[in-house]
Amino acid sequence: MSNTPIPTFSLIDGAEMPQIGFGTYKLHGDEAVRMVREAIAAGYRHIDTASLYDNEGAVGQGIRDAIAAGDVTREELFVATKAWNNEQGKDEIPQAFRRSLARLGLDYLDLYLLHWPWPQRGLYNESFEAMAKLQGLGDVQSIGVCNFYEEVLQDLVDATGVTPAINQVEMHVGFSQAPLRQLHSELGVVGQAWAPLGRGVLMENPEVRSIAANHGVSEAQIVLAYLLNKGVSVIPKTATPARLLENAAAVDIELEPAELASLDALDGVEGIGRLSGDPREFPGEVRQN
Repeated sequence: MSNTPIPTFSLIDGAEMPQIGFGTYKLHGDEAVRMVREAIAAGYRHIDTASLYDNEGAVGQGIRDAIAAGDVTREELFVATKAWNNEQGKDEIPQAFRRSLARLGLDYLDLYLLHWPWPQRGLYNESFEAMAKLQGLGDVQSIGVCNFYEEVLQDLVDATGVTPAINQVEMHVGFSQAPLRQLHSELGVVGQAWAPLGRGVLMENPEVRSIAANHGVSEAQIVLAYLLNKGVSVIPKTATPARLLENAAAVDIELEPAELASLDALDGVEGIGRLSGDPREFPGEVRQN
């Protein structure tokens, strides 16, 4: 992997979280088991999954196999999963947590996340309070949220009195979410980027390609380094073992201020902005059956 071990971010609750994690979205079965093993062998210690991904069993198997083989200890790992929208609510969250833990086959979690705010349903505050109770019991080390935009993130902190350790959101070159990152800084929340590679569309961008050529590295490494240089955690996903090493090496890349500025200027450029649903609208209105 890179010449530098993957550094960590200090979270607001005192935990240390590796800056680069291995995302497991769309990995299933034997492939998921194999890639988790490969990621751990490549030096990754942060593994990210979710109830929605329907792969917690395979991800947990890969983790347990790596531990049994002596590749890593449980204490060296930082394992995260997420509660899906149908698992929101003060009564549902503890049950969802136990189900995820059982599927993973682990005794505790390092990070438990609320996957979407779903403001139309209005349960994110009580859901997060239930997660805080799990944290208080020692079942999970850190708690956080995903896809929270400025208004709901501030409301969550004001209503619960608890600051999420991280907010995992879509973030990448072309959609750097500067206002949200500013709020993260003010609150002490670590931002974490899903789709940090822009789902591949950034690899053909002339500015990205030029900077990559100047550094003698890949375009993927540049777009990851861009976020890391801004203090944002990244969880790139891949099903290709060689890419694990390539992605991890992004921690070694220091971009010049002018390079960061040129990438900042890509915000809002057509074709490389937001790639997924706006959390203000997704998953839509609550419908009664």
